[in-house]
Amino acid sequence: MPLLLIHTFATLFMTGIIWFVQVVHYPLFDRVGASSFVAYEKQHAMRTGWVVGPVMCVEALTALALTVYPPLGVPVGSLLLGLVLVGIAWFLTAFLQVPQHRALARGYDAKVHRRLVVTNWFRTVVWTMRSVLVLWMLAQTN
Repeated sequence: MPLLLIHTFATLFMTGIIWFVQVVHYPLFDRVGASSFVAYEKQHAMRTGWVVGPVMCVEALTALALTVYPPLGVPVGSLLLGLVLVGIAWFLTAFLQVPQHRALARGYDAKVHRRLVVTNWFRTVVWTMRSVLVLWMLAQTN
């Protein structure tokens, strides 16, 4: 049960972060200004990495551990689905978001910014699905 609680915390944390980023943070990138944007983007990437990197790792490791040590009452299929969704979130981060941030680190580009916001909806949906799933799994243990 402690493993599932840690996993739930990590997932809910990431879901909150992704919604904040999607609704508030990313849309405001176009307000930074061209002269400050490169420095802003580099600081954004570094600071965001320090906040979300460890939590994403905890989420992934606990998702994997839960498939090996399933909590009583939680169907293995739901744990496997959760692990797949974690993999999708990591894939989307690595192959959609990171390249957009790298492009923006060279200078603000409205087209790249728009692509960053639009493609981030995929991660937002995935983490929202994960939150529903982990809360459901937690309910199965009672």
